[in-house]
Amino acid sequence: MPLWIAEQYGQITPGTIREQLTTTTRAVVVSLVDYRTGAVTDIEGVRQVIGDRLLIVDAVQGFGVVDAPYELADVVATGGRKWLRAGHGTGLLALSDRALDELRPVFSGWNRLEFVPGQDLALTAPGAAGFQVGTPEPVAEARLAAVLESLAEVGVGAVQAAVLERSARLIALADEFGVPVVSPRSEVERAGIVVLDPGAERLAALTAALHNQGVTVTVRDGRVRLSAHVSTGEETFGMLRDALRGYAASLAIGGR
Repeated sequence: MPLWIAEQYGQITPGTIREQLTTTTRAVVVSLVDYRTGAVTDIEGVRQVIGDRLLIVDAVQGFGVVDAPYELADVVATGGRKWLRAGHGTGLLALSDRALDELRPVFSGWNRLEFVPGQDLALTAPGAAGFQVGTPEPVAEARLAAVLESLAEVGVGAVQAAVLERSARLIALADEFGVPVVSPRSEVERAGIVVLDPGAERLAALTAALHNQGVTVTVRDGRVRLSAHVSTGEETFGMLRDALRGYAASLAIGGR
């Protein structure tokens, strides 16, 4: 039976996980980057506190922009539509030998089967192939392969440094115009997601100001998420500055 990890102070840390482990816990599932807060999970710390339990990492919010120790995980699952920008229908699943021994696919598709020639018999495909759900799409595979080749050529470290620099600029702009930032500020704890919390009474004004300047954001649970990519350039930062300036001006007018 799955048990949800209760976060403390808005984050999931190795310490919070340690306190909630039980004698029946066999696997721990974490997100590399929390989509709600932008916080990067300490994978090394989690591995240390869970011992020999399986560690399963959902890396979709950080794969390609966080230089994480994936070798410590037993399962890494990610999609290619976010930071990799390979489009929908792309992704990958990697499993350790131990994970393959202990995990069994319970929801899959016909392509997980291997048919024995001359026999009316189908066997589960060995390895990670047994966990496939849909039929592979060659064009999507080509997109993902092209992105991964480019990433390998440049290096995740270089991409991470560029994204951290741009996300720091997002934080600086929010500070300049007095918009509360609730995502981590430390480079060790953040990736490319910056979360703003203007308060319920000011959320509409902020989202309207961003929309009016053509700035695309995600609004969820009363908070505004910004994401900085390597391709985020001066024009975009200028649009964001204009949006925040307009937002601040609307508050000043409304406060008179």
